Amino acid sequence: MTTYTKNSLLNKKIEESIPVPRKTHFQEAWVLLKENKLAFLGLLIFVLFFFTAVAGIILTSGSAPYLNPSTIRLQEKLQPPLSNPNLKTLRPEETPKLGIYLFGTDDLGRDVFARMLQGAWVSLTVGFVAVGIAVLIGIFLGGIAGYFGQNHIHLDHILIALVLFTGAVLLFMGNRYLGVITLLPGIAYIIYALLLKKRSVKKDRSIWLQMLHKKAISIDTLIMRIVDIMLCFPSFFLILTVVALLPASIYNIMIVIGLTSWMGTTRFVRAEFLSLREQDFVTAVKALGISNLRIIFRHMVPNAIAPVLVSATIGIATAILTEAGLSFLGFGVPPPHATWGNILSDGKRFIFDAPWLTFVPGFAILIVVLSFNLFGEGLRDALNPKLRERY
Repeated sequence: MTTYTKNSLLNKKIEESIPVPRKTHFQEAWVLLKENKLAFLGLLIFVLFFFTAVAGIILTSGSAPYLNPSTIRLQEKLQPPLSNPNLKTLRPEETPKLGIYLFGTDDLGRDVFARMLQGAWVSLTVGFVAVGIAVLIGIFLGGIAGYFGQNHIHLDHILIALVLFTGAVLLFMGNRYLGVITLLPGIAYIIYALLLKKRSVKKDRSIWLQMLHKKAISIDTLIMRIVDIMLCFPSFFLILTVVALLPASIYNIMIVIGLTSWMGTTRFVRAEFLSLREQDFVTAVKALGISNLRIIFRHMVPNAIAPVLVSATIGIATAILTEAGLSFLGFGVPPPHATWGNILSDGKRFIFDAPWLTFVPGFAILIVVLSFNLFGEGLRDALNPKLRERY
């Protein structure tokens, strides 16, 4: 065997003995996401939508916006896309900044492109804020159900909660005297129970206190039954009813959508917590005397966040669709703010005379919602440890 061959074999053995650096979970997920062409396309559309929405709030807000979505030009109404304005009939401030009506004009002569930009920011805000509220509630309730679910709620806890809730409702309705009278016994019992807990044990309590302190229902059962009850209601009609009773506002829309869409996140987090609670690392940190809050937020939530991210990504698309549906029915963001839903609603009267008023916001909603769904599905595959390649 020649010296060159010996050296080649030696170099090959040395290269094989050197450990190849293992990719991080983020790098593995990114590789899988890039290999999924549809998911990566959805991510690119999402990024484009985000920057479009940011540009929209910059260009269409303020006392003198660069693109004014509320400028009325009755002489230029129902102009088709890419049409040129009639400069002879327009004042200088009414002239479109782009020189053309990129997406045409509506029945009042307002620039549809400017209104679509303003509506993009509304859709983005509603989607992210509503999903943020739902995720926070879902992580909180799911974490409690998964970590403390085996603990029980006692009968006196339920009775005191009902008394305090009744007193709060009476105060909210303006009946202060009756509300305070109802709250005082509940507060007094809480103070008495805390003092009794410090200086006595269960066998020293009277038979009445022992009866009140009987176990009624586990925390996990209570939370999951609330989830089941919420899932029994048709979400859109529940949102529609609540929004109809509240003043029309973008903030009310975001809060209501968030408060009615946390059930899926709660189930995901609970399932992950039930699995993680029995893992060795959780047992180890418990043995070290780490507090429950630190165990939950430092060790368990980061390991349970993957399905939550997938649910949140798809939830943004659902929130955008819900807001568009509410605005289409006239229960969404009030005028003069433009949303894709009310642009679509205004255009339905001119479906044959000015079809672009329907097609432009309709295709925008379709593309954005589809991109979020594709990205969410790709994110689900990328974050699934069974699909990652091991290096």
